[in-house]
Order: sequence, then structure tokens, then C-alpha cells
Amino acid sequence: MTTSHISPKVLVTGASGFIGLHTVLHLLQCGYRVRATVRTEARKNKARDTLTGHIHTGSLEFAHADLLKDDGWQEAVHGCDSVIHTAAPYPIENPKDDDELILPIRDGTLRVLRAAQAEGIHRVVLLSTSGAVIDGHQGENRIFDESDWTDMGKCHNTYHTAKTLSERAAWDFIQSPENHSNMEMVAINPSSVFGPVLDDHRHTSVEWIRTLLRAEVPGLPRILVILVDVRDLVDILAKAMTVPGAAGKRFICHTAEIPLPELADILHKNFSQRGYRIPTRVLPDILVRFIALSNPKVKAVAYGLNWNFRLSTDRARSVFGWQPRPYQQTIVEMAESLIEHGLV
Repeated sequence: MTTSHISPKVLVTGASGFIGLHTVLHLLQCGYRVRATVRTEARKNKARDTLTGHIHTGSLEFAHADLLKDDGWQEAVHGCDSVIHTAAPYPIENPKDDDELILPIRDGTLRVLRAAQAEGIHRVVLLSTSGAVIDGHQGENRIFDESDWTDMGKCHNTYHTAKTLSERAAWDFIQSPENHSNMEMVAINPSSVFGPVLDDHRHTSVEWIRTLLRAEVPGLPRILVILVDVRDLVDILAKAMTVPGAAGKRFICHTAEIPLPELADILHKNFSQRGYRIPTRVLPDILVRFIALSNPKVKAVAYGLNWNFRLSTDRARSVFGWQPRPYQQTIVEMAESLIEHGLV
């Protein structure tokens, strides 16, 4: 007589996003059953078609849920063993109204947590951001770790503001009497997420590489680019569901901080002979600030001029045994995937 083993089922929110797609793919590769949330039928069909091109999707099902609505979340969580919450709007530019991001990101996170708590979920993994660690500290040339939080009074990026409010609210919920089942949470705080795209959607995460391949800026400001490979990130998201020592902690997930001219040089060496005119000229700071007055992409990074800092990954390496791949590989493979999917 044999006993069949049923693999755990994981709810992944925001499955049609860049990170969400990779998370679902990785979990399926690891043998999990996955229920993935999307907002619309069109997003479901797109996500399924994309994933079917990489793996058998017999263990994948979808649920409809919206971060701005209560409907659907209880049903989405029902029957799952763990939750990985990646869903969040991530626009290229700051919205005119901050609530366009704050309401879905903060309130949506609380909807997911409450639904998970009501269904007896043991642990939720929350995808936060390194922007909830370092933003508002521009000019502080030091090493940042998980004890650091964004200075909300000096935050330049509305997405970082929303994610900081969301993570703070999530920890408050976990530590409140409302969490009467003592559900655990782990927060993962990645730097800018690079790596190969799986579809032809223009995800915000591709903008660094896409902008340089398309030569959409006249030159390069003196700023650091912080990055992590999406495949290394989703590996930690999966491990965070089960590693005992991860409960109740934040983890910076980060590969390297490199000067933007170095990133451009990597692209130039690998793609200039194929007709891509990568900008390599370093611009004076005063010119960058002038261009930022009319160029939203330059404005979004100008506040980081000459800011030299590092992100500590000691905790992730210690708890998860994490060893990220070389950042040069990440950059080249992301660029190759953008070309392959017609995004440049």
C-alpha cells in the first residue's frame, strides 16, 4: 500500500508582475502547488501562456483579487499553506496623487494579512523593498542594514513611501492582538530587481537597462545602481516560507552596488557591436540637475548624485546560506531577454 504525498500549496499575489511570474515559475520548479492572484482574466491568460512556455502548469491555478477590494482574498487564501505577497503597483514615475500607490500597497497588504490570519496560515512572506531601508538618507555614506528604515520626511520616491508604510503596517498587525493565532511574517527587502524577463510586458524593473540600450539619456550621472537578480530573489522568497530562523525578521536581498558608468560599460562591451549605442559619457553634476528639470527619468535619480553607500547582506547569507550570482551575468542576461522580447 502506498501513500500519496500532496505537496504544499502556496498563494502568490501579483502573479502577472515581473517578480510574481518568476516566483510562480520557481515554486513550480520546486514542486509546489501554486495559486496565483491576478486582477483580470486577460492578466490570467497572459501569465498562464508565459509560464506554459517554461514549465508544465498542471499544478497552477488562478484566483481573481484586487488590492483595493476585500472581495476575493478569503477565497484566494483558502486551502493554502503559505502566502508570498508580491502584488503592488510599481509605476515608472511618481503619481500626481500619492494615494494611487499608498492605498493599494498599504491597505492591500493588510487585506492579504487578515485573510491569511483568518485561514490559519502559519507564515506570510512579504516582498518589501530596500527603498524602505535607505530612502531619505541620501548623502549618508555608510553601510545600511535591516535595522535602518526610510526617513519618511525626506523620502523622494512615492513607491518607497508606500512600501515603507505597508511594511510598517504589516509588522504592526503581526505584533497586535488581532493576530491571535501568532501568524509569522518575514519581510524581504530587495534592491533594484534585474534579470531576464519572461514576457514582452514593459515592467518598471527593466527601465535601467532599456533606457541605456535605447540611448534615451544623453549621458550618465554619478550615481550608484543597486541590484539583485530576480532568480536569486525568488530563491530567498521560497526559502523564507520554511526556514525557522527567518520568522519575524527583515532581510536585505542585494547583489551589488555599482557606479552607473560601470553598468553602461558592461552593456557597451557586450552590445555595441550589435548596433546598440550605449551612452558612456559621464555628465557633470550641474548638467544632470539641469536635465532633471525636464527629464523625469533623470529627475528620479538626481537626488542620489555622489551618494556612496553599501547594503549589508550578512543576515541573508547567514540565515539562508545565500550566494547570489555575479552581477555582470545578471545585467547581460537581462539585456539579452529585452532584445529577445522586442522591448528595445
